[in-house]
Amino acid sequence: MAITKNALIRYKTIDKCLQNPYRNWTLQDLMEACSDALYEFEGRDVNVSKRTVQLDLQVMRSDKLGYSAPIEVYERKYYRYSDPNYTITDIPLTETDMNVLSETMNMLKQFQDFSLFAEFKGILNKLEDKIYTEKNHKQAIIHLDKNTDLKGLQWLDELYQAILKEVVLKVMYQSFKAQYPSEFIFHPHLLKEYNNRWFLIGRKTESDRVLTFALDRILGIDYDFKTDYIPIGYDADTHYAHTIGVTVIEGRPQEVKFKVDRYNAPYVETKPFHSSQQLLERHADGSVSFSMQVHHNFELERLLLGFGDSLEVLKPKLLRRNIKRKLSSAAGLYL
Repeated sequence: MAITKNALIRYKTIDKCLQNPYRNWTLQDLMEACSDALYEFEGRDVNVSKRTVQLDLQVMRSDKLGYSAPIEVYERKYYRYSDPNYTITDIPLTETDMNVLSETMNMLKQFQDFSLFAEFKGILNKLEDKIYTEKNHKQAIIHLDKNTDLKGLQWLDELYQAILKEVVLKVMYQSFKAQYPSEFIFHPHLLKEYNNRWFLIGRKTESDRVLTFALDRILGIDYDFKTDYIPIGYDADTHYAHTIGVTVIEGRPQEVKFKVDRYNAPYVETKPFHSSQQLLERHADGSVSFSMQVHHNFELERLLLGFGDSLEVLKPKLLRRNIKRKLSSAAGLYL
């Protein structure tokens, strides 16, 4: 069954709508959402008809495209997925899909020796391994660190497209500390991964402050086509230049000095904590002292604490006191 680009946009738009449990979706709502999506992504100012959306729902319900979407009608006018975890993006790839991916992979490999693609060599290897193992039903040669239970990954593609197309979002969000969720207008700028967790970076309309939100705390996403998008006004590499993790601290970075014992020093030397890390001194007992220029944030403390008694923070004093206090508190749990 041949599928047009516009049809794919409608299917994906309907899929995203029905994944949002915080809104009741009528046929009229789905028509408007598809019309807005076509205008935003294709520049086509058209009104998607009732008949078109009804046919789209019928195709999605069927197995013509492999979707077999569990779309149901409730209260005689609202549409939703009977399985709240369903999405059309989770269906397995067909043999044709795998052949197309293989051809694309072979094309990309022709450019892997160019400097432009140097940083993507590892990604290409992982992608090639995944395509090969799926196509030949064999075990993976490259094993990736992944958390299949991680929440929020369903938003990745939608957020990526919103950033790419410069679309303003209505975000329903609930932090760990909040008793109730809140909704706000947000201008998305970046997606950042740290420690197997994804974050959305951007700003609100009323402030130029750069904000960070964890994807696993996002409860719903909608589009705001009436608000003008405010583009990124900062350089991402500069913004995170002195940051470990995603919590950016205002002001100048600090020099952090620390010493690692002889057993763990090789790991820290071959896999630096930060790009600014420098080796200061090799001691007689085999331990090694390092320094780096970073901001003092939560992620820095957690990283250093992870080495336990094999790492000593030498400076600054505040960081040293914080690490000492937390290690003492941790030791108290085992009395």
